[in-house]
Formats: sequence, C-alpha cells, structure tokens
Amino acid sequence: MGATAHKATQSTKPADVERRWFVVDATDQVLGRLATRVATVLRGKHRPIFTPHVDTGEYVIVINAEKVKLTGNKMQDKKYYRHSGYQGSLKEVSAEKLLQSAHADRVVRKAVVGMLPKNSLGRQMASKLKVYAGPDHPHVSQKPEEMKLG
Repeated sequence: MGATAHKATQSTKPADVERRWFVVDATDQVLGRLATRVATVLRGKHRPIFTPHVDTGEYVIVINAEKVKLTGNKMQDKKYYRHSGYQGSLKEVSAEKLLQSAHADRVVRKAVVGMLPKNSLGRQMASKLKVYAGPDHPHVSQKPEEMKLG
C-alpha cells in the first residue's frame, strides 16, 4: 500500500472574501433576466470560492432602474402590495405606476431580493445591492467596474 495524500474540501471563510463593486445599467433590460444575473453576483455563485453558508458575493449598483423593461402585459397586470400592519390597509400599485413614481427602484429591488435566500444571510446579501432610478450614484469612490449582461 502506498501513501495517500489527504484531500480536504476547502471551505471559504468570511475573512477570505475580497469584494469588488459592479455597476449595471438597467436601460432596456428585461426585469427578470437582469434580476437573475444581479442575484447570482450578489450571492457569489459566479466565483470559484462559492460556499453556501458564507456571503461570498460582490456589491452591485443598478442605475436607470426606471427604464427597465417588462414583457407582455406585465406593465399593467403586475401588482405590488404593501401592508402597514393595520386592518384593511393593504395597498396595491401596478408596475407601470411604480416605475413612474419616485420609488421606481423598488421594482428592481423586489425582483432581486426575491431571488436571494430568505434568512439572515439573504438579508446580508441584499444590503450589498444599491438601486437608483436615475443615472447617478454616490459610489464613484469605490471605482465600480461595468458588468456586462448577456
């Protein structure tokens, strides 16, 4: 019998993760396809060091969220709900009205956060998502790289 080398699976530790910043222009991007790519990068599944129980993702800045595209009749038919907690206070707004309002970033944010894990790790990943309705963002000093979609 020869000597065998011991092989162990490497598990990434939070201190080992180096985070980069990416910027994505949502102009004329289909909402679902944009959200899946952004969620993958936030989660860190695009990296070889991906570990399910560690946040290995990057920071993502989404600009021009108000110019995102929805296919079919979703612009009129897709509804977003919010509730204050009081009886009878359920509010409903269509995607079209939400994109035209001051809260246009909520459409992209809700689509991406819905694709992340539903636990404290998912909330930690969601905090690295920065969504802005217009073309400007305050993260210039982080020197974000442009992320190509598709």
